[in-house]
Amino acid sequence: MNNIKEKKSAFTLIELIIVIAIIAILAAAIFVAIDPARRLHEARNARRSSDVATILEAVKKHQVDNGGDLYASISALGDNLPHQIGTNGASGCGLTACNDGVTLEGDCLDLSALPANYMATVPDDPQAVAPGSLTRYYLTVGTLNEITIGSCDEEAEGAGGTGAAPVIELTR
Repeated sequence: MNNIKEKKSAFTLIELIIVIAIIAILAAAIFVAIDPARRLHEARNARRSSDVATILEAVKKHQVDNGGDLYASISALGDNLPHQIGTNGASGCGLTACNDGVTLEGDCLDLSALPANYMATVPDDPQAVAPGSLTRYYLTVGTLNEITIGSCDEEAEGAGGTGAAPVIELTR
């Protein structure tokens, strides 16, 4: 009989704890470097930019197809008076100012009856509380019938959502 003990190689508990701690530290560092809050702000702002372009394109296409005449509810607006786009109509949009300082008129501008070949549905801000009725986008008609569409809820895109928010607005 052989009394020689065979030595088995294995990890000790201390070695396993150290490896797990190193992996946790690396995961935390990567998570901070990725900054998911910042990515969410950037993604929502990208959607806002796309929505603003969609609304402006629809309004301008309608204007071109109708010999330069603006959509009826838009032509009724006063020059350089921003109105929030929504379906609340004269009952009011409730929003008086945008994050970037644009002061809004009280009545909503309803674009929901714009034919579907121009815009299937009026887009809502990614964080809109009452989708459809309060889109958080605004429209302004200039003195030469130029149309400006903008977003009211831009988000700062700095680390952790800090810094100045970009102005999301298009004029044509």
